[in-house]
Amino acid sequence: MKYLITIIGPTAIGKTSLSIQLANHFQCDIVSCDSRQFFKEMTVGTAVPNQKELEAATHHFIQNKSIFENYTVGDYEKEAIAKIEQLFQTNDYVVLVGGSGLYVNAVLKGFDEFPEIDPSVRTAVNDKYEKLGIGYLQEQLKVLDSKYYESITTENQQTLMNPQRMMRFVEVCIGTGKPYSSFLNQKKNNRSFTPILIGLEAERSVMYNRINQRVEIMMVEGLLKEAKNLVPNKDLNALQTVGYRELFQYFNKEISLEFAIEEIKKNTRRFAKRQLTWFKRDENTKWFDFQTPTPKIIDYIKSKI
Repeated sequence: MKYLITIIGPTAIGKTSLSIQLANHFQCDIVSCDSRQFFKEMTVGTAVPNQKELEAATHHFIQNKSIFENYTVGDYEKEAIAKIEQLFQTNDYVVLVGGSGLYVNAVLKGFDEFPEIDPSVRTAVNDKYEKLGIGYLQEQLKVLDSKYYESITTENQQTLMNPQRMMRFVEVCIGTGKPYSSFLNQKKNNRSFTPILIGLEAERSVMYNRINQRVEIMMVEGLLKEAKNLVPNKDLNALQTVGYRELFQYFNKEISLEFAIEEIKKNTRRFAKRQLTWFKRDENTKWFDFQTPTPKIIDYIKSKI
């Protein structure tokens, strides 16, 4: 039997540290499913593991892509499953870690098959987008599939700003007369492993304080300089994320630096809340306080093996 030890939870809760301890205990590799940490141009603002952490255990899918690549969650699913299968050839355990719920689901459950859409529908939706902008697509999805619109808003807001993906959602709704979400989770994807889900959490005030501190540390470590270097590429999908958007507004003289920093903290807190809402839906997750001694978590994992 092969086991995928999956660590989830909100940002700044301590997933990286736990993943390294578990990887060392089970003598296995770590596969990241944090969609912000894939991009090599984004280091400080995505809180990628530092050099010491990277050397403490073998990591995969950390800064392995460029912001200029069109990298989708479907692409990630294929690459991650291939890597996990390869790792299982020599080990019974792999640690999966990250706060991106869509990407966790991609690995654990896979994606779904959709019917063919009449090209005329695609053309019509594209024409509307060209005339009315991304707002048209957002409003259409909200009306045609409020359930899926809410899930995107909760888990991965940058998707709302991705025209290609939004057009796909809308064209499926219009072309089939059914909500996009009705085609999800229709088929079981065969996985060769058994997932063991570990969730980390903390009291809301503690979680928020950790987030605020992390943002302060990021500023000290050079987030401002990193964001400034990325200004020419600020419209790329990968950069439509908390920590960069706010600083782009500052560079554009729309807000002060002090206000931008406070906005980063506020928006990261909101993001963490949405992450928890998403992850709490899965009843198979065993939740631990972030200060739980690692041996206790290891004992739980062993009880599931």
